Amino acid sequence: MTLWEIDIHPASDQIDRLGIDAASSVSALGLGDHIKILAARGFLLQGDFDQESDRSKVLGVLADAITECAVCSKAGADELQKFPTHSAHHDSIQAVLSHDILLHVLPKPGVTDPVAQSTLRLLKQLGCEVEAVRTFRKYWIYNATSAQIEQLSKRVLANDSIEQVVVGPLAMTSLNFSGYYNLKISRIPISTLDDEQLLSLSKTGQLYLSLTEMKTIQTYYQGLGREPTDIELETVAQTWSEHCSHKTLAGRIAYQDENGSRQFDNMLKETIFAATNSIRKTMGADDWCVSVFKDNAGVVKFDDEDHVVFKVETHNHPSAIEPYGGANTGLGGVIRDPLGTGLGAKPVCSTDVFCFAPPDTKIEDLPPGVLHPRRVMQGVVAGVRDYGNRMGIPTVNGAVYFDRRYLGNPLVYCGNVGMLPVNKVEKQPLVGDLIVAIGGRTGRDGIHGATFSSVELTEESEDISGGAVQIGNAVTEKMVLDVLMQARDQGLYTAVTDCGAGGFSSAIGEMGETLGADVHLDRAPLKYEGLTYTEIWISEAQERMVLSVPPECWEQLEKLCASEGVEAACLGTFTGSGNLRLIFRDIEVGSISVRFLHDGRPPIVRQAIYQPKPKTDLNWPDTSRSQCESMLSRILADPNVASKHWIIRQYDHEVQAGSVIKPLVGPKCDAPSDAAVIQPKLTSRRGLVIACGMNPNYGDYDPYDMACSAIDEAVRNCVAVGADPSRIAILDNFCWGNTDRPETLGELVRSALGCHDLSVHWQTPFISGKDSLNNEFSYQESQGQRKTIAIPSSLLISAMGQIGDVRKSISMDLKSSGNRLFLVGVTKEEFGGSMASKLSGQCGGQVPQVDASLAMRCFRAIHQAISNGLVRSCHDCSEGGVAVALAEMAFGGGIGIEIDLVSMQQQNFIDAWTALFAESNSRLICEVTPANLAGFQMLLGDLPCYEIGETTDTALMTVRSGATILIECPLEQLKATWLAPLDWA
Repeated sequence: MTLWEIDIHPASDQIDRLGIDAASSVSALGLGDHIKILAARGFLLQGDFDQESDRSKVLGVLADAITECAVCSKAGADELQKFPTHSAHHDSIQAVLSHDILLHVLPKPGVTDPVAQSTLRLLKQLGCEVEAVRTFRKYWIYNATSAQIEQLSKRVLANDSIEQVVVGPLAMTSLNFSGYYNLKISRIPISTLDDEQLLSLSKTGQLYLSLTEMKTIQTYYQGLGREPTDIELETVAQTWSEHCSHKTLAGRIAYQDENGSRQFDNMLKETIFAATNSIRKTMGADDWCVSVFKDNAGVVKFDDEDHVVFKVETHNHPSAIEPYGGANTGLGGVIRDPLGTGLGAKPVCSTDVFCFAPPDTKIEDLPPGVLHPRRVMQGVVAGVRDYGNRMGIPTVNGAVYFDRRYLGNPLVYCGNVGMLPVNKVEKQPLVGDLIVAIGGRTGRDGIHGATFSSVELTEESEDISGGAVQIGNAVTEKMVLDVLMQARDQGLYTAVTDCGAGGFSSAIGEMGETLGADVHLDRAPLKYEGLTYTEIWISEAQERMVLSVPPECWEQLEKLCASEGVEAACLGTFTGSGNLRLIFRDIEVGSISVRFLHDGRPPIVRQAIYQPKPKTDLNWPDTSRSQCESMLSRILADPNVASKHWIIRQYDHEVQAGSVIKPLVGPKCDAPSDAAVIQPKLTSRRGLVIACGMNPNYGDYDPYDMACSAIDEAVRNCVAVGADPSRIAILDNFCWGNTDRPETLGELVRSALGCHDLSVHWQTPFISGKDSLNNEFSYQESQGQRKTIAIPSSLLISAMGQIGDVRKSISMDLKSSGNRLFLVGVTKEEFGGSMASKLSGQCGGQVPQVDASLAMRCFRAIHQAISNGLVRSCHDCSEGGVAVALAEMAFGGGIGIEIDLVSMQQQNFIDAWTALFAESNSRLICEVTPANLAGFQMLLGDLPCYEIGETTDTALMTVRSGATILIECPLEQLKATWLAPLDWA
């Protein structure tokens, strides 16, 4: 078959968006404003369509006849022939070709190419004789030196972990890159290795197991009198990885702090799990938790027909190496968690939280092997955007944090909420059930993903673990979702789980944990020939689910899948033998006891130490108007507080038609919502409230208070839009550094203790969680010394509340002039980790704490006031304190405010600076009409509630302390300051 190249250019009246974006990135990264770039996209097609009619049919499918023009030629043709006269590039291409550099960027062989997959499927449906498709981008670059070209290739135009750059014309003749795999069973000689050799095997084989674990495996196989096969060793490594087994949080820890010593046999069970168990006992018959910490997602009651499930995952290491693919599959993977919960929940909305290094980081400050934060941010946002939008699942809530310590190791949290029928919660594979895989095909992408995610990154990670990066295909997952919902309702399977970390090895291994299974690996559908049996078993290629199917249901399921265009394959049987047997071409390539696999990991006692940090005083300037206005502007312009509209507007948060309170609110839909409110069932007014809380800076002072503050923020965000504080479920996501250091592990334990204590006090149960450890980047400096960048200890709390009637939910933007403003909650001199401290270059002070009893009383009273219709708008006070919260409410609604803080200052015994910028927890600002004043004040009773001012029609934010003006700024000025920093449109 002939290899054809199809170049697609913008039409003559269209702009070169691809080239402009590339040039913009070049300029933003400081690589040169003089560099010019033209760009085109294209396809390589291997097939037989020599007739002009065939080529016209292909071009009609691949290019937009109005905005694009395309040319089809045989691969290797003269570049000058590839520029039709009606292309936007035609007039300038002659000059460019005389002194330019031509670069082609293609996915590396074996990397998933979703557009190519969809194109191949479509062309075959149209009757075209096409055997294979591959996409590419091409760039003509001029005014650039060879050194700049190299920088462009690495930093802007391509990512070496998944893409290859070809300089000049493509000299390819075929797209075939894999051949037939000749079976050869590989046994790993482990029985006679000494300690040093065992550790070497662990590292070079990307097993990433400790010496104790390697010796346990060695002893096990010595007892069997044989050596392990490669697939057996890989299976153990995947199952015992930190990512899959959570062996640190769920392990034994000897903890010591200022109060003495404590031994945990299972730290997670004795803190997070214990809190929920205690709460459920208190609930008794009113227990609204359905399934917690035992399935792919947590499940709570919603109404008589459906439960609601929620899960948040991380995809950090892959996103550091390939931001788009890492985030893309991060969201795709977490969507499959509700799909694999019970017998399958229907996803209704998604969330995301990102942590990046500052986007203005200079290129010369980047360690080797690190992508620029701006490029990481753009790739991560695009990855989440494309997957969620293409699946038709709204992304409704999230946050973004910036800290230099995320350089080299960004954090990417993705969450998903789904609805599960009340009679579809329980699942149980049975002996004799068939093991069925549905969805995407298996490829080499994702090899060692679970073990890779369990170790720290280095400057070599891209080279060593590039194969751990996966590329997703949202269209395939949408098809899987559709067929799975039908199969569930038809009762065609007894259990389901997703192929996440570890691929088939984890999915089938966990599903058959109590049974055992025979798995025929050669029956798995492959993206291409040549995969080894081990690659098939551990690949984390995306969009795959594993079902346990009664034999009598297989034919019906197979027909259903075929009708929806979803591939299904029967891989084997759950046997009840207690052994996991792996078979390839009728030859046993591995056999391992499921008991050893899941219960054989050796217990290790880790040491954890926490030493409180000494408190230091802060020195603030005189509270003058200029100082206050300057600090407010600086906080609003800080990327941690500034508007994230550039991100939010890329997400479809309206799809499925259930969005009530959007991510951006106000008359112009550009103010920051506290939480999302969705109506998951359009036939019911009952709603879900989704929010989050996080502040890594607080962890620098006390991880216990950081945890409590994160819970407080997540809960008060829910309350601010109308959620019932007695019906809020929360999730924990710990992202930490290297917990082999006792001090780092000590911070994690202390944080978990904070989670336990506030959860129990508030009766707010944890229903699910996740941890991601070893989030560090290590590299060798030019002086020859190794340096490690550890992320700040980062705990994300995600909250899911409920509201009886979504019509009673409210937003944070001010509604009209003449209303009164109240601050509910106590303000203290708590500046530890605050925006004011950071921007003044100071460390120290008291980190915000939580008065658990008072806070919940305030939350309940505000909820009642909102339910009674007494509150027009409500906004929480978080980063930047009262000043920032007031500014956001005012410019969000386009309503002026006149504030006097003197009574609040006097009753809280604080100065004006503290009243404006302290970040004390549990505080909300409420807008109340004059007609509702009496009712509101009666509901608040003796709680700390201060009338601090009123709304006006002045378009100004005016703040006084008695007769002293502290702030007087036009709202448009404040809003412009807040919008500008990340306005990358």
